[in-house]
Order: sequence, then C-alpha cells, then structure tokens
Amino acid sequence: MPPTDKHAKYKRILLKLSGEALMGDENFGIDPKVLNRVALEIGQLVGIGVQIGMVIGGGNLFRGAALSAAGLDRVTGDHMGMLATVMNALAMREALERCNIATRVMSAIPMSGVVDHYDRRNAMRYLNQGDVVIFAAGTGNPFFTTDSAACLRGIEIEADVVLKATKVDGVFTADPMKDPKAERYTRLSFDEVLEKQLGVMDMTAICLTRDHNMPVRVFNMNKHGALVNLVVGGDEGTLIDCGTTAGE
Repeated sequence: MPPTDKHAKYKRILLKLSGEALMGDENFGIDPKVLNRVALEIGQLVGIGVQIGMVIGGGNLFRGAALSAAGLDRVTGDHMGMLATVMNALAMREALERCNIATRVMSAIPMSGVVDHYDRRNAMRYLNQGDVVIFAAGTGNPFFTTDSAACLRGIEIEADVVLKATKVDGVFTADPMKDPKAERYTRLSFDEVLEKQLGVMDMTAICLTRDHNMPVRVFNMNKHGALVNLVVGGDEGTLIDCGTTAGE
C-alpha cells in the first residue's frame, strides 16, 4: 500500500533509466510521451525536496554489442554508445525544462558548448540547490556499462539509494515475461545476486555497490506513480542491500 503522506524517505537519489525505456512502444528512438511522463514524476519528487541525479543508457539509439559481433572495434562501439547517452540526456533535459525543472547535463567526456564536463564538486552544488543533474557518457571509459556508471555516480554524489528502472516489477526467480510462475524477490543481498547470477546488473556494478554499501532498488518505471511511491517509503520492486533476504 502506498504511504498516506508525501514525506520523502530518501533525500538524494540516483535514478538509472535504460535507453530502451525511452522508446515506449516504438522500436527505436525516443518517445516524447515517455519523456513527458518521466519529467512529471521527477517534478513531483523535486516538489517534495528530493535531490535527483540521473543516468540514462543509450540502447534506444545505438547497440554496440551487435556491431561488435559484426567486427566493429569494441572501444569504438563503446565510445559511440557514450554519445548516444548524451543525446538521451539532452532530450530528457529538454522535457524537464519544459516542466520548469532546472536541469544540468554533465558529461564524462568533454563536449564544450554542448554540455558541462563532469565535476563532482559542481554536481554536488547543483544538487544542493535543487537542480536535477543528468550524468551522461557513462564513466567516460570503454568496457563499463551505464549501470556501473550509475552506481559510481550514486556513490560519488553520496546518494541514499540507486533506483534502477526496468520494465518489470523488480527482480524475479525467472524472466516473468517468459515464465508466469516466476516469483518476485522483495529483498536480496548483494552476495545473493552474485551467487544466483540474477543478471539485474553487471558484476562490476553489483560489486561496487556492495563494497560501498549503496542500496539498489529495482522497480517498474512503466507502473504509474511507482517512482514517487517508493521514494516516499512504498515497497515497490526489489531492494538489494547488504542485509539478508526478506523472502521471495
């Protein structure tokens, strides 16, 4: 059940959106309706004083894995993927600013005249003054996923939690899209995620959050109000932390 009040459980969050989430019902690109819906939910959080950092993937615009299999150099492909995340960040900034939400895009690779270069101290200042900060271009290094970038930025900005938005309501015992008997975990430890090879994030991201005791909550972004609900204390999705499992 959702909480009856609107007092935030978390003061500062790092929201990770996949690029695919921005496609909506399309097969490629960015669906403006999705941008607007996300912007409205973020606006609700800003309205109750939540500080928000974001990382957006680039899979809706570029999939390096497929081209890598066809012979494209992996480093080149990863750099192309970083540029795709910048494009998504610019689109998200535009949607947020249309809702009168002050937004900064900070790129891990310098892009003078387009977006700010990432600087942790500046990012912290922006967050403290209430701006939404979108971290683009991953970590700036090849071979690292945007999930790893999200966890890294979450740790750097001292977020209370990393929120990973997906198309399903948390982490399941099997793929719920394929197995109707799949059961949702309400809580998992980092070690259990690694042992069970649940694949919710890559191992680098999970190990990073475990080593720095950064909780992760996986939830369904397509569920209306889920983001706001969990930030004010709802039990959406699956919590991954250093504790023991509360059950499947």
